[in-house]
Amino acid sequence: MKTTLILVLTGALLGVSVASYIVPPALSWYTSPGGLPQGAQIQAVVQISEVIRYATSKLIRGQEIGAGIGAGTGFIFGILLAVKGRSSRLKPSSPPPPPA
Repeated sequence: MKTTLILVLTGALLGVSVASYIVPPALSWYTSPGGLPQGAQIQAVVQISEVIRYATSKLIRGQEIGAGIGAGTGFIFGILLAVKGRSSRLKPSSPPPPPA
């Protein structure tokens, strides 16, 4: 049980770390405008507070998804280790050799 919990928490932490590297480039690709001529300037008036709120909410959502995937993977791995360890402990040992 303790090992499974450690694997779940480690998986969640790794999932958040991986999402922190993957989400920002994906977010910038998703929000970049297409079809502009090379070197053209984007003319837009934006509410910077809305842009920041949007970007951080998407980043946090991506980290939540990464943590969930990592925790699920750690949970499955922990269960598999527990079942494997239990089955090896329950195997009957060979009987001792007869006395000579």
